[in-house]
Amino acid sequence: MPRARTVVVVAGAALLARRAMRRRIQASPLWPMPALEEPISGRPRSRALRLRVTARETIAEGVVQLRLEGHDLPRWEPGAHLDLVLPSGLVRQYSLCGDPEDTSSYTVATRLVPDGRGGSREVHEQVREGTEIEVRGPRNRFPLVAADSYVFVAGGIGITPILPMLRALPEGVEWRLLYGGRTRASMPFLEEVGKLGGDRVTVVAEDEAGLPDLDALFTGLRQDTVVYCCGPGGLLTAVEERFPEVRLERFAPRTSVDGNGSFEVELRRSGRSLTVPADSTVLAAVRAELPNTAYSCEQGFCGTCQQRVLEGAVDHRDELLTDGERADSMLICVSRARGERLVLDM
Repeated sequence: MPRARTVVVVAGAALLARRAMRRRIQASPLWPMPALEEPISGRPRSRALRLRVTARETIAEGVVQLRLEGHDLPRWEPGAHLDLVLPSGLVRQYSLCGDPEDTSSYTVATRLVPDGRGGSREVHEQVREGTEIEVRGPRNRFPLVAADSYVFVAGGIGITPILPMLRALPEGVEWRLLYGGRTRASMPFLEEVGKLGGDRVTVVAEDEAGLPDLDALFTGLRQDTVVYCCGPGGLLTAVEERFPEVRLERFAPRTSVDGNGSFEVELRRSGRSLTVPADSTVLAAVRAELPNTAYSCEQGFCGTCQQRVLEGAVDHRDELLTDGERADSMLICVSRARGERLVLDM
């Protein structure tokens, strides 16, 4: 009996030790190993799938739609997007605009941006039927919430996340859509949104009617109206000024009213300190010291460059992290310091 009691005590102690070790490792994944010379804590936020492009169609001037096929694909809800890992290795985010119930394919559309960072040009010039593309997601930071009244504002390719929302609205719900673009020929899905909404849809082509009348749109709104907007930065700013509670989907990182200033960053694990200039990013400064630091989209969307913050206040400019994650981490590709110094667990 004493021997059995000893075995139980030892087993219990071992279990407690394993649990303590697990908690310690979760708090600091590299403990008790010595600091790495080039530590990396960034990571992709979802597993990757390999899908084949089975259809490629030009659906408006400068807009290409891709159908990506696979098997038993994860389901998604209106507002969700995919990360596409392009053949060159560039990662870009595109809203899903197909049928959420279709688990055999995903549909995305992208507009060519001639002076952009190269992702849209690669899609338009190099991605063809038969091309295999790695995708991550779906993820949704722009979900459709239940309401009795909606107003949707879309600018150009910004119609892509809103289109599945319109299809998903239940009968009897009150809604309106203001859809603007440079020309009607450049506006994708124009015919479909017209059929979905009839006189609830207002189309404004700048070459025909100038800029949309946002003041008229927001006059006399019901108090319970939920407003969604996706499009270029100027449109988002104008809508937000008129309706601060608007739910936004951005094409580019959020800017700060405080502007950009230089600040210091300490990399605690590697024992290095560096200066982030006003016209650069934490990611660029860190990679000058630690070239193997993981990153991908450089837009604050994918989460690959997420790093733990040990000290300092962060000016969060991403569109991905939750409030809980922002309490102790940041995306170093877009976010900055609110003060003069940050300490990162790198």
